Amino acid sequence: MSPERQTEKESFVLHPSAPEHPPGDELAPGAGVGRFHHVAGGRIVDPDGHPVLLRGVGLGNWLLPEGYMWGFGASAASPRQIEAAVEEMLGAVDAERFWRGFRDRFVAEADVVAIAQAGFDHVRLPVNWRVLMTSAGGFLEAGFELVDRLIGWCREQGLTVLIDLHGAPGGQTGTNIDDSAGRPELFMDPRNEELAVALWTEIARRYRDEPAVLGYDLLNEPLPDQWQHRYSGELVALYRRLTAAVRSQDPDHLIMYEGTHWATNWDIFTEVWDPNSVLQFHKYWSPVDRAGIERFLAVGRRLGLPVYMGEGGENTPEWIAAATQLYEDCGVGWNFWTWKKIETRTSPLSVRAPDGWDRVLARVEGTAGRLDRDDAVRIFDELLENMTAARCTRHPAVLHALFRLAPLTLPAYGFTFRGAGVSYGTAAATPHPRLRADDAVTLRRRDGAPDLDFGHPARVGREGDVVADLGAGDWLAFDVELVPGEWTIAVIGEHGPGAPAVTAAGSRVTLTSRDGGAADQVWTGTYTVLERGRPEIRVTAGPDGLVLTRLRVTAAT
Repeated sequence: MSPERQTEKESFVLHPSAPEHPPGDELAPGAGVGRFHHVAGGRIVDPDGHPVLLRGVGLGNWLLPEGYMWGFGASAASPRQIEAAVEEMLGAVDAERFWRGFRDRFVAEADVVAIAQAGFDHVRLPVNWRVLMTSAGGFLEAGFELVDRLIGWCREQGLTVLIDLHGAPGGQTGTNIDDSAGRPELFMDPRNEELAVALWTEIARRYRDEPAVLGYDLLNEPLPDQWQHRYSGELVALYRRLTAAVRSQDPDHLIMYEGTHWATNWDIFTEVWDPNSVLQFHKYWSPVDRAGIERFLAVGRRLGLPVYMGEGGENTPEWIAAATQLYEDCGVGWNFWTWKKIETRTSPLSVRAPDGWDRVLARVEGTAGRLDRDDAVRIFDELLENMTAARCTRHPAVLHALFRLAPLTLPAYGFTFRGAGVSYGTAAATPHPRLRADDAVTLRRRDGAPDLDFGHPARVGREGDVVADLGAGDWLAFDVELVPGEWTIAVIGEHGPGAPAVTAAGSRVTLTSRDGGAADQVWTGTYTVLERGRPEIRVTAGPDGLVLTRLRVTAAT
């Protein structure tokens, strides 16, 4: 028997197994039964006090549009720039109509249903302050109604919502992602700080009794680049003030703090500002290894606070699969960026660009003249229709990578992160200094060049692949979730005289060799699964060694 063939729509109904927790899944010390997720014993626990390892997805672009998600360049990168470009093409009346339709379609109830069916347990909601508040300090009920609507859908689907102030008054980053004017004026103008404090006070007041709210992410990626050094003291003072504002209304929900410089510089975290808080980092386009996140784990251990990966993605399924394996093996919950974009391959859903979208892009970039108004209206109306989940192109490979659920391809460096004797066994090794240097496994770029490329798209082709040089008897262990049925396990490596051995859950898998011609050698075998689970798949080099490039698991044919 083979796993049941699924339609594209059904392929999003994954229901992956719950992640394995670090040792000690018992009730956390100091935890009690309550209504909200909270911190106990240095971990995030559910309302009943049981440790949870969060698996979520971001709803980027909905309440804070970002130009790259539309295919726009630097001339329309921020929300203000995008709004101006749309109005220039449509006129004020049709532009306002477009944005109303955009709010209704880009994230709708069908998206929330699909997110829950895929296996996520929460969403991170990036918000631009201008959606919720006027520059005079008044609150916009229409904006809060959008948040309320999302929370209601998530409550019905068993999801929680992490509210993320992605764009604070004046801007906390000085870049397009916070809708600023090019400087982090949140820290330069006291009026902006007052608005931020008032906004978080109001958010906490409104949602203090809502169990479907996971918590409050106070500021997204504050103070990157040179600003991280200039205003770090002001950031600490503001974090303290925002914490007091939230706690004046809401004593129970989680508070999350992000470090400076794209949430990767944690020098500001020297003490605990709130015992019911979580520290958040982000990770993009970098080596997937424990060394890359150890500095965050160390701060969490020192302060006794949980660590959470709040944004990461925009990469290949292979990188994503290795990354979520790393997070979960280290006891770190995660949130994937992001659910949906226009014409993308790196999100679960891709909005199909309408006919004529290339002319919109050219107009936005200034390489074409004005569009005919009626034609522009037609193009944007078609874009709205294409935004619904039912009309999007789906990329199941992204979801399968996030949950390490077959069918799946794992890179050579994507073996588990549990140490010698569990994740690997080698007689000798020369670890790469920039990739898993603390694991005694020889990893290298296929062509021998010293630089590793984890960007997307990669700057080099096949020659830039990371391979593992395994000596006779050396082995690597991989985790892949399998549903009942027959699966083909393929070991992919460079041509050599010997064959590897494979076991799944300790049972030997008989392999046959297929010559890939100019490509790699492929050894395949069939493995029958009776109960859903995540068996260890161990690849062992034969007497002549093995240069491993990938492990692939697909439905048997």
